[in-house]
Amino acid sequence: MNKISQNLTRESFRHQEGKFIGADGLQLYYQSWHPQTTTKAIVIIVHGLGVHSGIFDNIVEFLVPHNYGVYGFDLRGHGRSPGRRGYINSWSEFREDLHALVQLVSQQESSLPIFLLGQSLGGTISLDYALRLQEQLQGLILFSPALRVGLSPLKIGIGRILSKLWPRFSLDTGIRLITSSRDTKLIKALAEDPLRHTKGTARLSTEFIQTVAWIESNTNILQIPLLILHGGADQIALPESSQQLFEKITFADKERRLYPDSYHVLHNDLNYQEVLTDLVSWLGKHFVMRG
Repeated sequence: MNKISQNLTRESFRHQEGKFIGADGLQLYYQSWHPQTTTKAIVIIVHGLGVHSGIFDNIVEFLVPHNYGVYGFDLRGHGRSPGRRGYINSWSEFREDLHALVQLVSQQESSLPIFLLGQSLGGTISLDYALRLQEQLQGLILFSPALRVGLSPLKIGIGRILSKLWPRFSLDTGIRLITSSRDTKLIKALAEDPLRHTKGTARLSTEFIQTVAWIESNTNILQIPLLILHGGADQIALPESSQQLFEKITFADKERRLYPDSYHVLHNDLNYQEVLTDLVSWLGKHFVMRG
């Protein structure tokens, strides 16, 4: 993963890596990609459970030639960032970590609009953030947001019980890689990715459930453009949940696109070009330069 080679050459983009200070002083890994020419807007990507910021090659390869800069970071307990795999003390750590990166990007890209793109669990993190701090953003994009997930009710129940007694108790999520994408090359790459993990903890489970409940009770707060992209055959983040969210959003500038045969990881599924063409088209209609 993280090769960025098919459509881009090293001469056509700038790649940077670094660290920033998140909640409780934790140093988190981030990376960015910029066109060598003018950058017209920034897209910050928040990844899902068990993966990292290096799995978005296709998105970067689509956006950079259209003069978008892209930032991604590894959530705490993921990828190159420190922390127990799949564990948080509270959801506010995710929110504060993301806010720290948004502030960093705002300082580095002071004149550019910022879009937030959350994938899977990253969609939940991004939704929670946007509902609370949307003044920082030009728009919100959700790829297969995790609101209702296809996990074992037994594991969810165990998480609820153990969250207070043994919050760091860890279980394999049980998510089958084959349900991620119809692209067998992608499945193989994920299986061999040393930065990927399959862990979820009791505390993460209960914090997730509480956050989703809060989101569903506060959707009327959202007052920025919203794009939801979801696969109709997604067995991990159930597509009917994003439809229910979409119907609750009262802000008029909203759009949801369903790809009937697509699996969970839309940006790496067989029809990713269709999906990312839709993304670029939506961005082109919504970016406005800051004064």
